[in-house]
Amino acid sequence: MAWNEPGGGGNKDPWGGGGNDGPPDLDELARKLRDRMNQFFGGKGGGKGGGSGNKGTGMSLNFGLLAIVAVLAWVLLGIYIIEPAERGVVLRLGKFHTVTGPGPHWYMRGIETVDKVDVDNLRTVSHRAKMLTRDENIVQVEVAVQYQVRNAQEYLFQVRDPDYTLQEAAESALREVIGGIKMDDFLSGGRGTIVQQTKELTQAILDKYKAGIILTSVNLQDPQPPEEVQGAFEDAIKAQEDEQRYKNQAQAYALDILPKARGDAARMREGAMAYRDRVIATAEGESSRFTQTRVEYEKAPEITRKRIYLETMEYVLANTSKVVMSVKDGNNLMYIPLDKLMENRGRSGMEPVEDVQIDITPTPSDNTPGGRTSTRDGGSRR
Repeated sequence: MAWNEPGGGGNKDPWGGGGNDGPPDLDELARKLRDRMNQFFGGKGGGKGGGSGNKGTGMSLNFGLLAIVAVLAWVLLGIYIIEPAERGVVLRLGKFHTVTGPGPHWYMRGIETVDKVDVDNLRTVSHRAKMLTRDENIVQVEVAVQYQVRNAQEYLFQVRDPDYTLQEAAESALREVIGGIKMDDFLSGGRGTIVQQTKELTQAILDKYKAGIILTSVNLQDPQPPEEVQGAFEDAIKAQEDEQRYKNQAQAYALDILPKARGDAARMREGAMAYRDRVIATAEGESSRFTQTRVEYEKAPEITRKRIYLETMEYVLANTSKVVMSVKDGNNLMYIPLDKLMENRGRSGMEPVEDVQIDITPTPSDNTPGGRTSTRDGGSRR
């Protein structure tokens, strides 16, 4: 019921106070609340005439309950969970106590503290600086280092700033490596070796400091010269690229021409061997034929001589296309065009054979008995 509900008078105070319109008495409210709490936990209402024994028992119960609730809250608040990618570093009164792995754990809140460290996350530190090579050239180098936390305790307590320590260690290692090589070696593809040496030296420094860090990769960006020598630096790079291109072209030409030369040499060598074998075989065949002819000549000289003469004339006249014959006991020569006869002979038998003209040219009489046969070049044979 509201205090100012219309339609009736009397005391409308829900706390049972007097009928005055002023604010309620705070002491009276506190007393009534304490009495109700005592009744709830087994005590009796205090009222104005309550005994001192009941009052002491109620207060004891209140303090016990509060203590139990406080202890329970303290225990619950000490529960924490470590993710699979994390490690928990527990400090007891500010001193390292232990490292906890993934899963639920409990620590004494107020006495211990827990710092969670992500050990699987890849962290990156980059640095750019001008460095001096062994041949006293200045290059501007940028290096990016990726790392993971290997030991959470060392990462938190051994060095003040692990990222800054890693940056300084990487720069020191890189200066040592670049200071031992020439610029030409640095620009001509030797960066793989530089990266590997820088990684090893940096890891050695971090292990010496017990920084709790393990390097996963070191990336070296393209070197840049100072602005004052940028043009000369670009010209040098172009010259090196041209040199490499010309070397590749020469190597390609050598790989193309050498196999051809070797093939030609092998072909000429095989040809020479074949010619040698052919000449030797021909000579051996001629020698064998001569020996056999000599044996036959000893048996029948006249027949062998005539056969040799006919074979010789056949060999001589095989390449002669024109023959001039002298008529026995006459003054005329007969010209026979053998090339025309052979040409007509090679045609189809259904085609008519062209007329062959035979020239009979007067010539001085030849009184030599038996007649002569003259070739086109003016020679004569018996």
